[in-house]
Amino acid sequence: MLPFVIGAFGYLWTTIVFGAETGGTVIWSLFGFDVTDEQLALALSLSFRVLAFSSLSLLFALTTDPVKFVMSLMQQLKLSPKLAYGVLVGYQFLPVLKDEFFQIQQAHRLRGAAVEKFWWQRVLGVRRIIIPMLAGAVRKAERSAFAMEARGFTGEMRKEFFQPVSIKPKDFALSAAILLIFISTSILGSFLSL
Repeated sequence: MLPFVIGAFGYLWTTIVFGAETGGTVIWSLFGFDVTDEQLALALSLSFRVLAFSSLSLLFALTTDPVKFVMSLMQQLKLSPKLAYGVLVGYQFLPVLKDEFFQIQQAHRLRGAAVEKFWWQRVLGVRRIIIPMLAGAVRKAERSAFAMEARGFTGEMRKEFFQPVSIKPKDFALSAAILLIFISTSILGSFLSL
């Protein structure tokens, strides 16, 4: 959550400092900038939105099995198999790319090319890592495409699946609860804005 907290603080700071003059009463002066109550409300609203969406997205990503999720999308929403399997292969390669990133870093350190004392040197040093990473990703994608073609993958939608995923009553209950929360917060938000 640390990058999202930093992003939310960035929204808060930039909206307060560089926000448009919207009127309202001046609460305090901050480094020569007048902060109004409307600017502060807008800044807090944007920051909390970033935190809410990012935390829910992170919760979804950490608790959802990607294979079952994509299979469910293929079966229930008729998602194209080419897109679905492409997403699954990409997701499966994320840990491999992470390991490859560390291996390239170790290789640079062994050669003595990665003597980075300052943070800006580390940022500029990423250029040395990106090109081998892209080349490795292209090789892996090519191998995966050949392997899928060799196994007879044509990208056609099938009527039968090895592991059928069905919608259960608890899925409908969760959808109804989310819809109820969305409607109630929308109504509450419209009343509070009046």
